[in-house]
Amino acid sequence: MIAFSAAIEPLRLANRVAGRTLYEWTLYSADGVAAEASNEVRVNVDRSFRGAVDMDAVVVCAGVDVQLSHHHDLIAVARRLVKRGAAAGAVCTGAHVLAKAGLLAGYRCTIHWENRPGLQASFPDLEVGDELFEIDRDRFTCAGGVAAADMMLSLIRSRHGEAMSRGVADQMIHHRIRDAGERQRPDPRGGRPGVAHPKLLRVVEMMEASIGRPVSIEDLARGVALSPRQMERLFLEHLGVSPSRHFIDIRLEHARQLLRQTRMTILDVAMASGFNSASYFSQSYLERFGHSPRGERRTAPA
Repeated sequence: MIAFSAAIEPLRLANRVAGRTLYEWTLYSADGVAAEASNEVRVNVDRSFRGAVDMDAVVVCAGVDVQLSHHHDLIAVARRLVKRGAAAGAVCTGAHVLAKAGLLAGYRCTIHWENRPGLQASFPDLEVGDELFEIDRDRFTCAGGVAAADMMLSLIRSRHGEAMSRGVADQMIHHRIRDAGERQRPDPRGGRPGVAHPKLLRVVEMMEASIGRPVSIEDLARGVALSPRQMERLFLEHLGVSPSRHFIDIRLEHARQLLRQTRMTILDVAMASGFNSASYFSQSYLERFGHSPRGERRTAPA
């Protein structure tokens, strides 16, 4: 609901600021009836996916567990509209649908950080970043949440100028329009708010970039010109855990998202998360989350 509203409202406000109609939109759902968001608010729509006609852009809005549906009708109409010249965009997990439709091949894209592991595992050839939003030619995707507003404001600015986008942002009490290159999560994963030590942030980035093939603590320390003991003290001071513990937690969280968002076998999930032993992976998972990887699958939505 946040991403949906944040995408629509800048367009409405652009019309208001301009004093004329700059943007129009039509809402679609799979069956043409009201769509219910995860907060149980129902949104009326105009027609079903199959009733979509030619338009300048098609924007897919999706939410949790997007991978559990085949999206046949939506994919068919999105392909048809793009073939006729429409731009294609997505908010929140809508990028998963565009990827499944083959509409992101050769384009940079992004998705909510929680869904990035699943998207990359399902579509390994995609160039998926962790930025707030990506605008690559006639494709635009965002991380969801209020990032949808920043993306739309950027699109408004590119078409109607800085004064228009600033006027819309002022109407939204949105004091700073964030840039596409800003990361979704500025703090280290699992870190404490306000942690800004540059070497600590760099090490965490290196950990996140090497989940499948973990590098040694010694190599991580060497990469930021620290000794292993100095890096140990840095992590304990700012995060309250050792570097090795933090690295394992990052890999386990990555595994958790793969278990929830893909149909990969548990062994493949373990390998993709940097665990060479299935038994060690299961033991570590149980200690971290209180249930086994298999238990995670059993509690996933049907």
